[in-house]
Amino acid sequence: MTTALPTGSPPAQAEVTYDEALRMAVSLHRDGRWDGAEKLYRRLLELKPDDANTLHFLGMLLHQRGQRDEALALLERSVGIDPAVAAWHNNLGNALLEAGRGQEAAQAYERCLDLDPGNLDVMNNLGCMLMRLRRYAEAEVALQRVLAHDPDYADAHFNYASLLSMVDRLPEAFGHFARALELRPDEGRTRRLLGIVYAQSGRLEEAAAVFRDWLAHEPSSVQARHHLAAVTGQGVPERAPDDYVVDVFDNFAGSFDERLNALEYQAPRLVGEALLRELGAGGGQLDVLDAGCGTGLCAPWLTPHARRLTGVDLSPGMLQQARSRGGYDQLEAAELTAWLQAHPEAFDVIVSADTLCYFGRLDEVLAAAARSLRPGGLLAFTVEALPDDGAAPAAGFQLEPHGRYSHAAAYVRGVLASEGLAEPRIDAVVLRKEAGKQVTGWLVTARTAA
Repeated sequence: MTTALPTGSPPAQAEVTYDEALRMAVSLHRDGRWDGAEKLYRRLLELKPDDANTLHFLGMLLHQRGQRDEALALLERSVGIDPAVAAWHNNLGNALLEAGRGQEAAQAYERCLDLDPGNLDVMNNLGCMLMRLRRYAEAEVALQRVLAHDPDYADAHFNYASLLSMVDRLPEAFGHFARALELRPDEGRTRRLLGIVYAQSGRLEEAAAVFRDWLAHEPSSVQARHHLAAVTGQGVPERAPDDYVVDVFDNFAGSFDERLNALEYQAPRLVGEALLRELGAGGGQLDVLDAGCGTGLCAPWLTPHARRLTGVDLSPGMLQQARSRGGYDQLEAAELTAWLQAHPEAFDVIVSADTLCYFGRLDEVLAAAARSLRPGGLLAFTVEALPDDGAAPAAGFQLEPHGRYSHAAAYVRGVLASEGLAEPRIDAVVLRKEAGKQVTGWLVTARTAA
């Protein structure tokens, strides 16, 4: 996303002293002296509460500092007072996008383009946003317009390739990925997605070549190493490394919900409905753990059952989004297995939606979960499905090209039984869509002995 920063030259004001002070605040802001800039912006707003420039610049500063709610309120006020500044609508759109308000973000980008039709950065932002809203035809038009005006716009090539991958037009996608890499040869995200798409197309050697090339450019990249292991079968870890998980999810935290919406993500609903089936409507008297809570998408399904709702996640960026969403009594950044081991018999319910797909071997984490449940406690989780068709590896799980693990139902059942969680219910479900295809999984519920 492209955001216009303060230029240091706001429109002239009737009061010269106010104008000079605003210029000073903008200078502090641009120099990274945020505390001083914020203090001065707020003092200026005491003098002129409806000054659109000051409102907008303070809103941008607070957005940069992660104070999302106040930032959005200020940005919305500023464009309401002076709706004629095109760049402000783009800034508002970016902030709305990070807040998960995709429809409003798209509207803000469209208002910006009404004022500045030739702004390719905003057109690219709009195309990306429409893609996340599953408005694929409109997204394609926007991105094609960008590339028609600037065939060397690397971001638009990447976004268009991503769109084509999502709608299963892979042969077209490869060309745009290649062009994006030509224009920005050091960009890891393009190699990541290109390698995954090659692998999903069965072109494993080409996928491996992409990931090796990525490692050559970024020898310390945990993502490149993890994906290379997935497509070659060499050096496969028993679970995704912590730094890989943090790297992936911190990078996607701001846009995570919108991206999952584009994939028709179902895991929170599935585990929520499983709880309704097992617990009834809920009396709000249970201690509930959201294990791998992410941005908090499960919270609305869990709060009706919870006396106290705790969320644990490895990614600080995701926890920041969950904190903004609300619903949790406690949020902690921690590695899940170790955290569970440190909290024996602490919960009546443990839910894990699409977290255990970052574990290959499940015995240690499920043993920790079983011990963290009280007698008669309920465990509900999803994993991606590895068919029990005789072709599954002996281990019962495998690392897939996208970087997650899939598991055989028989393996899951065996691990649960070994931890005293006998007779689990395992249902085949659709978790989401990727590249236009359904991703199947297992929805698992089990109880500890009463």
